[in-house]
Amino acid sequence: MEQEARLDQLDRYYRRIKRTILNRQNPHSGLFPASTDVNDHGDYRDAWVRDNLYTIQAIWGLYLSFKKINPDDGRKEQLEDSTVRLMRGLLSAMMKQTAKVERFKYTQNPMDALHAKYDTQSGETVVKDHEWGHLQIDATSLFVLMLARMTQSGLRLIYDQSEVTFVQNLVWYIGRGYRTPDFGIWERGNKSNNGQLEVNASSVGMVKSALQAIEKVDLLHDGHSKIFVVPDEIARCRTTLESLLPRESDSKEVDAACLSVIGYPAFAIEKKSLVEKTRKRIIDKLAGPWGCKRFLLDGHQTVTEQHGRLHYEQNELKNFQDIESEWPLFYTYLYLEALFDEDADRIKYYREMLDKLRVEKDGDYLLPELYIVPKELVEKERQNPGSQNRLPNENIPLVWAQSLYYLGRMIEVGLLDKSDIDPLNAYGRINRRPNSKVQVSLLAENESVKTQLAQHGILSQTKEDMAPVLIYPTGELNRIFSMVGVDREHGLTGRPMRRMRSLATHQSYLIEGRTCLFLSSFQNRTSFYLASDNELLRESIKTDLSYVSRHWTHKGLPTLVLYVRKSMIDSQDVDVLLETLKDFSDGEFNGVSVSTGPINELISNSIPEVMPALPDYRLPIAALGERHPGQWLKYNPEKSNSQAKDALSEFSHQYSETQMNQRLKDSEDIFEQVELLASLLKLKGGLYQPGIAPGVTVQILLEELYQRSSDLHLWGLIRYASAAMGKYWSALEDAVAESITRQ
Repeated sequence: MEQEARLDQLDRYYRRIKRTILNRQNPHSGLFPASTDVNDHGDYRDAWVRDNLYTIQAIWGLYLSFKKINPDDGRKEQLEDSTVRLMRGLLSAMMKQTAKVERFKYTQNPMDALHAKYDTQSGETVVKDHEWGHLQIDATSLFVLMLARMTQSGLRLIYDQSEVTFVQNLVWYIGRGYRTPDFGIWERGNKSNNGQLEVNASSVGMVKSALQAIEKVDLLHDGHSKIFVVPDEIARCRTTLESLLPRESDSKEVDAACLSVIGYPAFAIEKKSLVEKTRKRIIDKLAGPWGCKRFLLDGHQTVTEQHGRLHYEQNELKNFQDIESEWPLFYTYLYLEALFDEDADRIKYYREMLDKLRVEKDGDYLLPELYIVPKELVEKERQNPGSQNRLPNENIPLVWAQSLYYLGRMIEVGLLDKSDIDPLNAYGRINRRPNSKVQVSLLAENESVKTQLAQHGILSQTKEDMAPVLIYPTGELNRIFSMVGVDREHGLTGRPMRRMRSLATHQSYLIEGRTCLFLSSFQNRTSFYLASDNELLRESIKTDLSYVSRHWTHKGLPTLVLYVRKSMIDSQDVDVLLETLKDFSDGEFNGVSVSTGPINELISNSIPEVMPALPDYRLPIAALGERHPGQWLKYNPEKSNSQAKDALSEFSHQYSETQMNQRLKDSEDIFEQVELLASLLKLKGGLYQPGIAPGVTVQILLEELYQRSSDLHLWGLIRYASAAMGKYWSALEDAVAESITRQ
C-alpha cells in the first residue's frame, strides 16, 4: 500500500512538473526560456544560464525519484533525457564562445566574459558584449557545480575529451572568482545600478562550491578524465567569503542572493555561526509577507522605476525606499535550507508561506516572480511599510522559483532524499573546519650543510638521500599546471602561469611515474631577496603552516620541504634558523601540529595527486640544486669593502662604453660591479653583451651579482641589483588584491 501511495505521488508530481516546466523546453536546443513574457521590463523568452540551471532542478530531482522508486517507468528516461539535453545545450552554447574563455583567463575583462543568456532556439548569443552585464561568474560556477553533482548522480553529460578539456578551462576561468568584480546575480553590479562591477559574496560562494564539487570528478567515467582544481583557489574563496558576509558587497549591506550561498545549492560556508548570522540579517532586513526584497532600495519592477534605461540616474535610489518588490523565490531557498537542517518548525513555516503566495493559473497554483505595491498605494506603504496589499506581476510562474518549490516538496513528502541532490555532501562541510597536521622534511643543500645541522642535533637529508622522491622549485609546478587543459585544436592554453600557493606545493604528485614534491614559493630567493633572510623565513614558515593547517582538505597529510642552503648556515642570524628547525621536533610549531622525519617515511602519509600525461612536457632531468648562475665576474672580498659608504656613488658616469666594459672585466669589487652593470643596463639594455664572454649579457651578470649578494647577505647590494632587474615580491600582488577585495 505504501509503495502504491508513493507511485501515486510520483505520478502527480510528474504531471505538475510536465505542465509547468517540462513542456517549456525547446526541442532543438534543450534550453528553457526564462519566461514566455514580453513586457515593459524586457523580453524574457531568451535562455538565461542561471534560470536554466535552477529550472532543471525539479526535473533532475523527479528523475532521481523515478530512478529510486520506479526505475522501469519510461518517464524516467524522458526526465533523464531532458536533464542531459539542458546541460548539453548550455555546454554547446558556451563552447561556441571558447575564444572568450581563453581570453578571460588572462584579461579578466568583462568584454571577454561568457554571455549570461542565449537564444532559446539556437543557443546563439542574443545581446552584444557591451549591451549587457554578461560577467556573472556565479552563473558559470553554478553550471560547473551542477555538472559535477549530476555526473556524480550517474548522468553522462560529457561525451568526449575536447569537452573535458573545455570544462577544465571553465575551472581556470572561474578560479580567480575570489577577486573578480562582476555584475552579480542581478546583472546590475553596484547597488546604484550604475554599471560598476564589484566583488559579490553570492558569486564568490558559488565559485567556491563549484571548485569543491568538480575537483577530481571523472567526467567520462573512464578513469582518465579527472578535473583538476588548485586548492588554494578554494581557500582564497573561503577567506574572501568569510570576510564579506553577512554583506553581499561593498555597496550592498544585505542581499537575499546570499541565501543560495549559505544554503542550497552551494552550502559554501563551513562556519555555522556565519550561516545563521547571514540568514538572520536577510530575514530581519528583507523578509516580508510576500517574500524577500532582493536588497534594500531595489527599484526593479517597482511602479516608480523608469523603464527602458539600463542604468539609474544619480540619487535615484531614494525613490524605491520601502516599496521594493518582494520575491516568493527566496522563501524556496529558506524552505530547502530548513529541509536540510531538518528543522520541522521552519519547514512548516516556509511551506505555508509559499502556499499562501501561489496564484491560480490554468488550474495550477503557481509562484509569481514578485509582488509589487500598486501605484495608488505607494504613499501609504511608504508611511507604514508592510501595511498595504501587493499584487503579483504578470510573470507567473517564475519557473526558477516553481522548480525549487517542487524540489522541496518532493523531499518533504519522501520522494527524494537530501543526499540524492547533494551526492558530494556539500551540506556535510558545515561546522567541519579543516585542521590538519603538517609534515616537515629538511632538505640540505649538500653534505656539508647536512653535517653542520647534525652537529646541532637536527636531522636533514640531501636530494640524493631523498631519492627516489624528486624535489623541484615551485616554478616547475606552475609549468606543469599551465599544461593542464591545453587543447591547441580549439585554441585553449590551459592554466595561466600564476604563482602556486602553499596548499598546492604541500601536495605530493605522481608525475610520469615519479613521486615529486615542490618547494613553497616563499623559499624562492631567485624571484626576490626576502627568502634569504632567516628571521623573515621563520615568520613565513609560521604563516605557511597556519594557512595550510586551516585549509587542508585533501586526504593524506600535507608536506613542507624546507630547503636549507649553505648561505643560511653561514649567515649572522643562523641562531634564528637553528631555533626554528629545532622547534619542529617539539611536535608543535606556533600552535600547529607538526611531525618531522626522513622524506621516505613522511611520504607514506601523503596521498599523491596523479597527474596525466601532458602534451609537450617532460620532467626536467636537473632537479633542485643543480642549476647555478655562471661565475663570470671576478670577486675579491678584500677589495669589496661593505663599509665604504660611497662605493656606489663614487663611480664616474663620464666613462665611455668601452671604458666601462674594460673596467667591468678588471673589477674585483662587487659594489663597483653592480654600479657598472646598472649604468650599462640603463644605457644599453639587459641584452647588451659587455664582452665578458660570448652570449653573456648584462642581465645574466646582474643575476650573478644578485645571487652572490644573497649568499653574502649584502642587503644594500641585493636591493640595488633587485631594483635594477625589476624584481618584486611575488606575494605583493596577492596581498594588494586581497586587501582591496576584503575592503
